[in-house]
Amino acid sequence: MDTHTPMRTEAAGPDLRHHGDAEVRDDGSALVDLAVNVRADTPPAWLREHVAASLGSLAAYPDGRAARAAVAARHGLPVARVLLTAGAAEAFVLLARALKVRRPVVVHPQFTEPEAALRDAGHTVDRVLLREADGFRLDPAAVPEDADLVVIGNPTNPTSVLHPAAAITELARPGRTLVVDEAFMDAVPGEREALAGRTDVPGLVVLRSLTKTWGLAGLRIGYVLAAPETITDLERAQPLWPVSTPALAAAEACVAPRALAEAAHAAHRVAADRGHLVAGLAEFTDAGVRIVAPAEGPFVLVRLPSAAAVRHRLRDLGYAVRRGDTFPGLGGEWLRLAVRDRTTTDGFLRALRRAVTAPA
Repeated sequence: MDTHTPMRTEAAGPDLRHHGDAEVRDDGSALVDLAVNVRADTPPAWLREHVAASLGSLAAYPDGRAARAAVAARHGLPVARVLLTAGAAEAFVLLARALKVRRPVVVHPQFTEPEAALRDAGHTVDRVLLREADGFRLDPAAVPEDADLVVIGNPTNPTSVLHPAAAITELARPGRTLVVDEAFMDAVPGEREALAGRTDVPGLVVLRSLTKTWGLAGLRIGYVLAAPETITDLERAQPLWPVSTPALAAAEACVAPRALAEAAHAAHRVAADRGHLVAGLAEFTDAGVRIVAPAEGPFVLVRLPSAAAVRHRLRDLGYAVRRGDTFPGLGGEWLRLAVRDRTTTDGFLRALRRAVTAPA
């Protein structure tokens, strides 16, 4: 079957609600975490202190004006083009509930919450499955012309593919909403191929998360960049005071010049650490390990025989990795590995060698 052919899907199939944190809950809490894509050793002390300082204002209702203005300034946009959300996940729910669409299409493999939110809102979802043979790279022609909502990640979770901005903007059409999930774009040095801040692409909606780079998954903060009329529609679908005072404080701090400089430095460090991981994984070709390359995000997708068994052996050896079979377009032979520091990676690679050579 041509895997570019759109697939109309119902509830059956991969578990769209499974995420990497499931690997490190309960009996996995003591494992070395290569399953969750939050940067290790975060949030930094200065950010924790800044958030803690906001706690004295908890008696007042949250006022998001300053944080919203700071995000707008960071991207060179008017405030009317910005909406703060309780993480990027809330934005997917708002889009699914607020937008009147007839044929939503999700480009997979990618983060599964957009499709799950669309389904929960009563939509029937079409999938465009990118091919391993093409390196999971986008072919704009594969997206049906009559799709009025298209969702794609960049760089894409879990493939770590960074699609050219020009290829993504080819998807724009009058009457179509083009949603680009840039949750990991600040982990790309120079944020090359970013569309955040663009106002010349019709129907463009860009989602950003501040939880990954800054270690704020427990605080829930992200934002939407879109045309003012789209922002108004999404805002109407939000409950009152959707973002807490500590999260607003974090948002304002994370888009300040100091934070942007720190994030840029971290992106280069992640790229170097990813190179170390990829070089180590290249030593496993004898064991059938194949890497999706070039990887551009803070994670690497690999294919290997008996991946499920290897994942369980790794747990016994003290390491958690993300299973790939819950992503549409992948299967049980895939694993996603978060990029960590070199010492952690070296320990993981030693464990992986034991896991792939263990008797069946």
